[in-house]
Amino acid sequence: MEAVLFTPIVLALLIGTVALARVTYTFYTLKKTMYTMARLVGTQQGVNFCDDGDLTILAAKNFALNGLSSDDGTDPILPALTTDMVSVSIERIDPSSGVPVACDCSVTGCDAAAGGGPPDFVVVTIPDGFQVNPRIPFLTLDPILLRPLVRVPYGGT
Repeated sequence: MEAVLFTPIVLALLIGTVALARVTYTFYTLKKTMYTMARLVGTQQGVNFCDDGDLTILAAKNFALNGLSSDDGTDPILPALTTDMVSVSIERIDPSSGVPVACDCSVTGCDAAAGGGPPDFVVVTIPDGFQVNPRIPFLTLDPILLRPLVRVPYGGT
């Protein structure tokens, strides 16, 4: 009799643990994908971060998302994750405060095409978040937005 009473509780805890593990797995997969993208962009030479259509950045996004440098329609590592969702930006350390701040696209900033200097960091993020829907039977949950951010030193020239 006691086993019959506790079985639904144990089953609910088990299903909830699996749903939480799925969210955690998705977060770390996103983080690793974005780290791969940031390291690939951060080690390339001649990258124009001020141009949204730079081929090096697009190739890095495609490589991190589906393992190829072009978008040929293969399945991404995470379903529903597209190159449009991912943002690549650059930062430079502010000399007065010592913290990284966004580097503007100007001659005094990080616009290499106009004679600006290189950035200190490459930042990859998903600004609008990646939506994960945890599924637990008989329980309606709101979607969880994951917003991982990866900052790596820029090593290209």
